[in-house]
Amino acid sequence: MTYARYVLMGFAFGLVLMKSEAISWFRIQEMFRFQSFHMFGILGCAVVTAGITLRLLQRFGVRSVDGQPIGLEPKKMGSGARYAIGGTCFGLGWALTGACPGPLFTLLGAGISVVSVTILSALVGTWTYAMLRDRLPH
Repeated sequence: MTYARYVLMGFAFGLVLMKSEAISWFRIQEMFRFQSFHMFGILGCAVVTAGITLRLLQRFGVRSVDGQPIGLEPKKMGSGARYAIGGTCFGLGWALTGACPGPLFTLLGAGISVVSVTILSALVGTWTYAMLRDRLPH
């Protein structure tokens, strides 16, 4: 029952993604072709909202379900190559599938069953990275 509110929040988030057209393949293609500001506006609002929310959570000392303080670990910056390669892979996958990892399950819930191939591919990619992580430069 503890997680019921998180499931409800997930449903609400999915509804917001649908109503804002953030799951629309056409909107995503417009963004990558620089034809529309719509998706950039959504992403910008999400970044600002996340920043403000994180600050408020830290200020009020809110803790996670298991009692850990909510916060960000200090980032260790590496060389630009790993960010360029990772960002390129992420961007290519996003552009080719027309789906960001965030709304994949929203698309599936909306009845677009072909997105299950993208979800499976994302899982295989994540598992592959986990298996190779120790051998990759970090």
